[in-house]
Amino acid sequence: MRLLSLILLTPAIGALTIAFTDPRAIRTIRGLATGTALLTLALTVSIATGFDPDYTGLQFSEFVPWNPELGSFYALGVDGLSLPMVLLSALLSLVSVLASYGQVHRVKGYHVCLLMLEFGMLGVFMAQDWALFYVFWELTLIPLFFLIDQWGGSEKHTASLNFVLYTMGGSVFMLISLLMVYATSEDRSTAMTSMASAAAALPRNEQVLVFLGLLIGFGVKMPSFPLHGWLPLAHVEAPSPVSILLSGILLKMGAYGLFRATGMLPQAAVALQGLLAGLALVSIVYGGLLAWRQSDLKAMIAYSSVSHMGIVLLGLSTLTATGFMGASLQMTAHGLVAGSLFLLIGLLYQRTHTREVADYGSLARVTPRFAFFATLTLLASMGLPGLVGFPAELHAIIGAFERWGWWTLFASVAIIVSAAYALRTISRLFTGAPNPAMANIRDLAGTELVASGVLGFGIIALGLAPAPLLRLVETSIHSLSGSFAPSPW
Repeated sequence: MRLLSLILLTPAIGALTIAFTDPRAIRTIRGLATGTALLTLALTVSIATGFDPDYTGLQFSEFVPWNPELGSFYALGVDGLSLPMVLLSALLSLVSVLASYGQVHRVKGYHVCLLMLEFGMLGVFMAQDWALFYVFWELTLIPLFFLIDQWGGSEKHTASLNFVLYTMGGSVFMLISLLMVYATSEDRSTAMTSMASAAAALPRNEQVLVFLGLLIGFGVKMPSFPLHGWLPLAHVEAPSPVSILLSGILLKMGAYGLFRATGMLPQAAVALQGLLAGLALVSIVYGGLLAWRQSDLKAMIAYSSVSHMGIVLLGLSTLTATGFMGASLQMTAHGLVAGSLFLLIGLLYQRTHTREVADYGSLARVTPRFAFFATLTLLASMGLPGLVGFPAELHAIIGAFERWGWWTLFASVAIIVSAAYALRTISRLFTGAPNPAMANIRDLAGTELVASGVLGFGIIALGLAPAPLLRLVETSIHSLSGSFAPSPW
């Protein structure tokens, strides 16, 4: 078995093994889930160590006919754009499993869904055939629907239904766009290389229509304004370990798809450049202002995700190497930051059963380890130099300023707003008058401390030394930006 297939099938095999395990053997189930997620992460790290950052094309490729009549293939591969997302998926899946040790209801079904969700996410980032990509894209809906609907909060049914309807509605537009390209392909193949050649040969007006369909499909998942309606409720109602994957990885699937669509339809990307920038700026400002107004911690992080993913869209809209680099870095940065925030807020909710920021106070005295990691992550979310958010936002803002000039000030205003609500949250959680009801909260320990420490290390390490990540994506970014006007980067 080839390495990418082994990585892809490991969580599926783990889920199948758990499915045949006695549901009363909770320790065994948790051990199997943790071991599966850890093995998947180890295999992805082995790919990263063998990855050649100077090579432009796909690496570790697998290409097997799947449906010859349709021209579809079981085609896998990674490049500088997809490999960071594969690594992030495996890392946050392990963190999510570790954060699920407090789950006591229907543990077996919960972990089966969690590992199948990892299987689908990895497939999206590895697939090099649009039909295979679409299968994995839709596959992620099934376990995520059940995770929210069966293990969510009081409005879980509404949240899960909204999520599925929004995503499936967007997927219809994506499918129609892909079929339009497929219909013009001379070799009748759904392989991404063949589809890219067929799309590039389309007249500009048809490219624009195809791109708009893909923008709707991927924009729902990012999510971009005004397609974000499902996100706040889904985040609030989903179990916190699921929110880690929802915000840390699922949103990146939409951004990753837009990267691929931009490379496939360069004329349409140029024609719709202004639209992309406008949607990005509105998302950044709108998400930031709504996050600032929230008193529920999970709702605040959910709306902040709309703002931070707007920075990804802003970098993409520049069609320059600098902007693309910022967008790519922001995908990784937001995955680490949002994953850490949802982990910590979820652990705090388990202890206090409240997410209202006004209910807390002076937690730094009671839970110093929690206070350290939460403060670190909130500072990273506002783009503090030395932490992972800074190089990502810097590249995106520089690229946007080079292309859009003073319009970029709108993004800068939103960054100030994000700093305001991050500092306000730090102040209300960890300083001020202590709340007697919070005097005996248990601090981070065991697997909780390990999961928080791993993400905290990534936030600091990639903030102080982003060169390895830059090196990883640089060649693919330059290859993509070469389809457009030369960049000063």
